Amino acid sequence: MTQTTAKKNWLAKALTIINSDFNRSSDTHLIKVDLPCFVGVSLYLKDESTHPTGSLKHRLARSLFLYGLCNGLINQDTPIIESSSGSTAISEAYFARLLGLRFIAVVPLSTAAEKIKQIEFYGGECHKVEPKDIYAKAQQLADELNGHYMDQFTYAERATDWRGNNNIAESIFAQMAMEPHPIPRWIVVSAGTGGTSATIGRYLRYNPDLHLNTQLAVVDPDNSVFFDYFVHRDVAATSTKGSRIEGIGRPRVEPSFLPDVIDHMIHVPDSASIATMRWLEGILGRKCGGSTGTNVYGAIQLLAQMIKDNQQGSVVSMICDSGERYLNSYYNDEWVKQQGLDLAPYTQQLKHFIVSGELQAV
Repeated sequence: MTQTTAKKNWLAKALTIINSDFNRSSDTHLIKVDLPCFVGVSLYLKDESTHPTGSLKHRLARSLFLYGLCNGLINQDTPIIESSSGSTAISEAYFARLLGLRFIAVVPLSTAAEKIKQIEFYGGECHKVEPKDIYAKAQQLADELNGHYMDQFTYAERATDWRGNNNIAESIFAQMAMEPHPIPRWIVVSAGTGGTSATIGRYLRYNPDLHLNTQLAVVDPDNSVFFDYFVHRDVAATSTKGSRIEGIGRPRVEPSFLPDVIDHMIHVPDSASIATMRWLEGILGRKCGGSTGTNVYGAIQLLAQMIKDNQQGSVVSMICDSGERYLNSYYNDEWVKQQGLDLAPYTQQLKHFIVSGELQAV
């Protein structure tokens, strides 16, 4: 039996719609962060919050849809199901609406209300479950509805073209080309699926001049197994708690996480992530999400070490999404107190770093 003309026509139209959306989109900004302590070193933040759906996951969602379409997994009447803490689901709901497809997100019970509203704004449906149940529930819905489970945690690394094609790594180096230190000493990212670190790590290795001069650091929050897996390589490692930092950190080792393309990992306490996120608002004049705080705290550790060692160079990290999604959590003092988190030591540490370039122990 051959593929029907109607299906081929729909696929051609769907790919045109997604590619047209991409063609209308501009690249995201690379922001240089200026601080008094930066003498000979520079920090840059790739602002992924400016994508149409407001986060780094917009790139991933586009890639996952193209992967599903081109592999024959999605057709004109395929329900799309995803397990997500919010941002990926928001972006996938956007693309599903472009194609006129039903979209269902299976999200943890703790997912921010602002994210739920965004998923529903794009026509998506939400199923709230315990964090440990998101994988099984998503697969169950896909089986029951004869739908396609996107499974970002498995397919993120293979759906993205790591060789180039305007991926995030290629974009960073193009935007750094005219800076004083155009080839960064470090690129710092956090891991949710592992797709971003896999893309950047592979891209560095694919370009020998970059591989020899730029190292990839991945930061990991509390209640995530990625750091332990990087150190011990126990693929069965699990955590009984979910990550407080939405969008990053996982309770199990995800298939898309590739430790062998990573040079260094840093565990970042949740108090440090949230303190840094709030501190960054005073530097940038805008609110960023919790994972951005994790990224920047890791970048600051590397910058402080470079300053201590009298090294010059640049460090690049990213703004993953806007802080407006977390007004009732990370920016809410009562929520922070309920979580048993103490931001004060890290806030003081960051204030000292700004003027001295020294990161005192907490």
